[in-house]
This record gives sequence, structure tokens and C-alpha cells, in this order.
Amino acid sequence: MAISSYDISSANTELARRAGYVDAQWALPAINAVELRRLQRRSNLHATLSTSLWLGLTVIAGFAVVATAWSWWSIPSVAVYAALYGGASDSRWHEMGHGTAFRSRRANDVIYYLACFMLLRGPTIWRWSHYRHHTDTIIKGHDAEIAFQRPPSIARTLWRFTHLQGGSELLLRLVRHAGGRLDDEAKELVPTHERRRVVLESRIMIGVLLIAVIATVVLRSAIPVVLIGGSTFLGGWLVVFFGITQHAGLQENVFDHRLNTRTVMMNPVFRFLYLNMNFHVEHHMFPSVPYYSLPSLHGEISSQLAPALPSTWAAYRQIIGAFRRQQVDPNYEIPLELPKIEGDARPVEIGAESWMRGPSGEVIVGLETSFGLGELRKVDIGRHSVVVGRTESGSLFACEGWCTHAKVHLGEGAVIGEEIECPKHNARFDCRTGEATRKPAKDGLTTYPVTVSKGRVSVHLVGIDSVGS
Repeated sequence: MAISSYDISSANTELARRAGYVDAQWALPAINAVELRRLQRRSNLHATLSTSLWLGLTVIAGFAVVATAWSWWSIPSVAVYAALYGGASDSRWHEMGHGTAFRSRRANDVIYYLACFMLLRGPTIWRWSHYRHHTDTIIKGHDAEIAFQRPPSIARTLWRFTHLQGGSELLLRLVRHAGGRLDDEAKELVPTHERRRVVLESRIMIGVLLIAVIATVVLRSAIPVVLIGGSTFLGGWLVVFFGITQHAGLQENVFDHRLNTRTVMMNPVFRFLYLNMNFHVEHHMFPSVPYYSLPSLHGEISSQLAPALPSTWAAYRQIIGAFRRQQVDPNYEIPLELPKIEGDARPVEIGAESWMRGPSGEVIVGLETSFGLGELRKVDIGRHSVVVGRTESGSLFACEGWCTHAKVHLGEGAVIGEEIECPKHNARFDCRTGEATRKPAKDGLTTYPVTVSKGRVSVHLVGIDSVGS
């Protein structure tokens, strides 16, 4: 039942499912629940400052391209602009796609769509691709984002840095999708009801690129296509430069991010361009933590991880060594000695021994004063599991504990305003109604009435007849 190819197809998905690789449970380190909730908080201010600096530098570099055309100063001007436009946009695409950078969903979506255009990536299809990447990380034939496949080729890897092939493939894919011809990977990743959106998005993006081409012809200047579209190719090397450090040379088909993902200590400039994604193990383990809190998260759990590589150069030495070995033996994987994980990583755990049954059959889950803003508690009642919490406006709520998209408990998630967010794929649900408000979840949650009597919080488990079973 081995998966022989990296192709994303329904056949490979079925093989991965039969082998137990789909929606598996992953090893997680222990972390203080209160500290994790603090790290999960989003900041419009922090994200606004960082995003404004990136966009501001991009605009300034764009003006420099226009002002220096076409002198020797055009070379550094175009190089800087392309790195910011076609390179640094990748990490912005990533964080905004997770919805963790800004507290505002609209702000995340606006920058996400902008970054998708800069990278020539269809917004909807890449959302679904990245959801799967986090669900089944580096599972061969199932994860669409395994960029460095085995056996590796040093020459092919160096060619990727030009981004000529990668950029052309992305552009041609947009053209095909704009014509309504979705490829097999898109059909496998994107639900049927969202495929029309893939076509519409592709048509809009191709339309903007055509406007840039027309402007170039009318103005008899290459500047429009350099500023819009061309810099995706010219700056794509930076995407590869950082991206290769994430998973290349590490293990496939394992359920521990410490074995298939690496953390690399980088300098401040790299960390700004890469938005702290050098803390990549931490991000995969706790994707609900925004990028600006990843260094603090690293400090909390580093004793339970493999040692971080001390520099980007150290990461490249390790990767090049692995590639050389894998050219001879494709099954070779970088050996790692891992410290013992100290415990479960659930933010707040209340087991069956911690709840009480009230006089009318309700379940008493604690004192009202013990529920802080944004706090979540997992409550197991017999075979059932619910999550109880308080929204940021102060309202208490209770709903079924398991995310309807994947077998992930929402007690490990985060409260964002009046919504609860899944810790694995950032799906969201309305705490009051249970309605699914953010993909990839489509089905809502069952909610339960919550009352407060004599200072105690009770949950009325409608539809759960035997709470003691």
C-alpha cells in the first residue's frame, strides 16, 4: 500500500487514508494553558506596523525603479523591489491565510488576496492546499506542498532559485483555471461548491496582468510589467531561499513535526522578510499562535524540541548533506535525537472527575469568577466532550468539543471576539449559534444553554441523556 508518487490525486489520497496517514493525531509538547492563551492573542497594531513597513518599503522601491530607469541604479532598485514584491509577500500570504496576523478578519483577507496576486497563486485553491499541508504535513502523495521531493537533484534545486519554471507553472495554471479547466490537483483539493470561485479569481488576476502588458505596449516601457507580475519571477528566489529550510531533507510520513520540520535561528532582517516563520516547528504545532509570538512560544517549548539550527548557513549545510545522501539512497533521512515530550498540550483540561451534576441534570463546570475572558475549558462527560468558555465580550458559552472539519478538540483553540477558532486549521465557529464562520469548516457545532446560579456555571446538555455514562 506504499505511495509511490508525490502526485496529488484521489487514488493517492485513498492510499494515504488506508495507511492511516490522513487526519492522524500528532505529538504535541506540554505548555502552560494560561501562557498559550496569551500567546494566541492577535494584535491589529503589531500586524499593522509590520505590514505597513513591508508595503511602504515596496512602494519606495517601486518609485526607485521608475526614477532610475534604465541606469545602473536600476539593478539594485529592481532587485530590492522584486525581493519585497515576489519574495517577502510569501510569508504575508502565509500568515494572512491562517488569519492570525491581524485581529481583524477583513484586514487579514485584504492582505492575503494582495499577496496571492503578487505570487500568482489562486487564493481559494491555495487556502485548501495549505489546510491539507497542516493536516497531513509531509505525507507523500497527500501533502501538495512537498516542494523538495526525493530523489533530489542539486541542479534542479539550483534551477528553482531562478523561479522561471515555478513562476511559469503558476501563470499557466491561472490561465487554465481562468478558462474553466481545473487541473486534477485543484479538483482533489477544492470542494465542488468553491470551484467556480477558483475560476473567477483566476480571471480577475489574469485581467490585471493583461492591463500591465497593455500599459507596457502603450507606454513602450517594460516598467509596468516589472512592477506588476514580472517581479514575481525576479523575486521568487527568496521564496525558495527561505522555503527550503522548512522541511527539506527531513522525514516523510511521520506524525511528529519535530521529525519533518526544522526551526532555524535567523538574523533580524531575515526574520522580518520571513515573518518569523524560521520558528517553523513551533508554527506547525500551534498554528493559532501569530507570527510575532512565535519567539516566545519557542522559549516555552524549546526544551521539548530538537535543538534549533544556529543559522541559515547551518540549515543549508544540513540540507545539502542530506540531498547528497538521498541522491544515492532516497530513503535516507536526517537522524534526530528528540527529547521526551513532557505531557499533553491541551490548553485547559477538565476530566470526568472535575465536573458535578446539578439537581436538574445540568452539569456544573465551575465558578463564574474562574472563567477569564477568552478562556476555554474541555469538559469530558462520559463518552461526550464539550468545550465551555467565555467570549471576549464576557458571554459564557458551551458547544460540542470536536471541530466538524477534523478530529481536533476546540478546547485547544482560541477565542477571537465572539468566535472560537480551531487550533489546527484556524476554522472558526460562532460561539452563540455554532455556525461555521471560517473555512475549512462547513458544518456548524451543536451549542448548549449555559446558566449561572449562586455563582456557579452550569451547562444544560440537550441531547446528551446520560451524562454519567
